Amino acid sequence: MKLLVISGSHRKNSQTAKAAKYINNNKNAFKQSRHIDLCELDLPFWDALSDYKNSSPVWQAAAAQIKEADALILMTPEWAGTASPLIKNLLLMSDLADTAHKPVMLVGTSSGISGTYPVAELRMNALKNTKLIPVPDYLIVRYIDQVLNEQQAVDQHDQNLRDRISYCLDMLNNYAQAMLAVRTQFNEQEKQLQQKYAYGM
Repeated sequence: MKLLVISGSHRKNSQTAKAAKYINNNKNAFKQSRHIDLCELDLPFWDALSDYKNSSPVWQAAAAQIKEADALILMTPEWAGTASPLIKNLLLMSDLADTAHKPVMLVGTSSGISGTYPVAELRMNALKNTKLIPVPDYLIVRYIDQVLNEQQAVDQHDQNLRDRISYCLDMLNNYAQAMLAVRTQFNEQEKQLQQKYAYGM
């Protein structure tokens, strides 16, 4: 099983990217894990008209990693109660053929007690046309500047978070294995119907 961790902060060397690197390096049962930090890519902005598949090598490289992954983790800071525009842009650009019926774990990050609204936002309206499947387990990394900084946990809060990350990764791997059967059993007619009914109601 291959995992793709995507961090969506606009800031270079962000705390969200720090947490993403921790998850990427502690992939548990996943055979392979990769990390994309969206602020380091010069992705075009979605406009519903441009042919990104053929015109943007940067997008082609990102899309290839999405296609190859069996499971995704989307990580976003909470800014003014919303998810990162870079994460939303990525989802708008993504091809249904690359994302459909893959499990995704949502992760909100915050320097304080917040972080829940982006997870709720992404679950409610951002995944509709990708057909990504949000798993029940999600993460809120609160007081992010105080955790995941050292090789070993510095306090009980840090250790509790690391334990929960480990649990969530194992559960995500289980969903990835289960959903692989769904994706690989599609016949050509079902693939065509998926494109016909690409948009939610």
